[in-house]
Amino acid sequence: MVFSSMIFLYLFLPVLLAAYFLFKKPAHRIWILIGFSYVFYAWGEPVWVILLLGASLLGYLFALGIERTRGTSLSKLLFITAIAVNIGLLCFFKYTGFLMGTLNTLLPFQFPVPDIKLPIGISFFTFELICYLTDVYKGVIAAPRSPKKVLFYVSFFPHLVAGPIIRYRDIEEQIERPQVTLAGFSGGVSRFVLGLGKKVLLANLLGESANLLLHADEASVSVLGMWFGILLFALQIYFDFSGYSDMAIGLGKMFGFNLRENFNYPYISKSAGEFWRRWNMSLGGFFRDYVYIPLGGNQRNTMRNLFVVWFLTGIWHGASWNFIIWGLYFGALIYIERQFLGKWLDKLPALFAHIYAVLIILIGWVWFYFTDLSEAIHALLTMLGLNHKAILNVELGFYVRDNLILVVAAVILSIPLLVTGAQWFGKAFPRLERGLTLAGAPVLQAVILFLCTVLLVGSSYNPFLYYRF
Repeated sequence: MVFSSMIFLYLFLPVLLAAYFLFKKPAHRIWILIGFSYVFYAWGEPVWVILLLGASLLGYLFALGIERTRGTSLSKLLFITAIAVNIGLLCFFKYTGFLMGTLNTLLPFQFPVPDIKLPIGISFFTFELICYLTDVYKGVIAAPRSPKKVLFYVSFFPHLVAGPIIRYRDIEEQIERPQVTLAGFSGGVSRFVLGLGKKVLLANLLGESANLLLHADEASVSVLGMWFGILLFALQIYFDFSGYSDMAIGLGKMFGFNLRENFNYPYISKSAGEFWRRWNMSLGGFFRDYVYIPLGGNQRNTMRNLFVVWFLTGIWHGASWNFIIWGLYFGALIYIERQFLGKWLDKLPALFAHIYAVLIILIGWVWFYFTDLSEAIHALLTMLGLNHKAILNVELGFYVRDNLILVVAAVILSIPLLVTGAQWFGKAFPRLERGLTLAGAPVLQAVILFLCTVLLVGSSYNPFLYYRF
């Protein structure tokens, strides 16, 4: 089940809201959310509910054992075992086929490659359990005595299948007493509808055009056409994932929970390092706090630490070499920027640094879009003008004409231009701004919801890119 689906919008969510607000006690409401979260997860793959429940209960028991034996070698052994179990689960389901296939290309004999289905969201909930167990082991948090809190932390449906990655310490107090207020609920609805609009009105439409352009027949391919196709994809994945994060944060607010922000206008960045401080911030924070700093961070073996983090970042996104190359590509850029390039960029006018960032980000998305290495290399050679393709052609003119308004709107909405303008207007005309907000916001939300509903009813194209991770 995805948030941008008719079944979620007009059945699951209304029934859940009715059930949630029917009960007044926080303890009852938490169990309502746990139950509905398992229904949400089971909608597409009922069998993997057992995995989700088992991983959560194991995490709960391991955390209790770690805390009760704190300061002993047994505590350390339990912690290492718990982490190994979670990493083992992730590796078994996500990387077994990739590993067997890689070995088959290197060895003179062949291993059978098992067809193992990937449980939705396993990359997210295993990482959250690793955060939880690590914080318990370090004494940052206390292991709860009731399994209810851990079950809720892992299964809460807004972040369950695609993030953002949250930490138990961020919502520990909220589980005891969710802060449900009218203002919070209203803000949650606004944020959810905004995210829904990003997903349905922008990401889906951009994705359809990107696929047509990037998979065009060879006779229709041009240099600028490939660049334009990757630009469409870059905008699609931003609005797809940030839209999902907005919907998750909005849903959290409706039920009285504050989830962490995950995006901060990444396409206004002036370097690869800044881009990754703004893109999928919960994942970046996980690797920084639980991998990079424990390895030594910037204090020792920086190059090795960056290699490990960016190798893991790449392979976390998918079990294939293109994702590994994508991760190491950004790791190498960040290392080079730290060594000398960053100082040069700081001396340049902001516009040139921004152009540099946009170009390297678009090149990076090539490795992300094309899962076949030969296709990725072919696309890059085309973009660099090394495939003997025309700079532009008639087909590109049609694509630009048909998508110009959509792309311009997407670019404007991917930068904080409107937010900055609204803030200025609010300071200059506070009374008028409050009046327009009270009168216009509900109307705008209703229009967005109506348009999204129309498009969802009339279209079969409604993918969510990060479900595959």
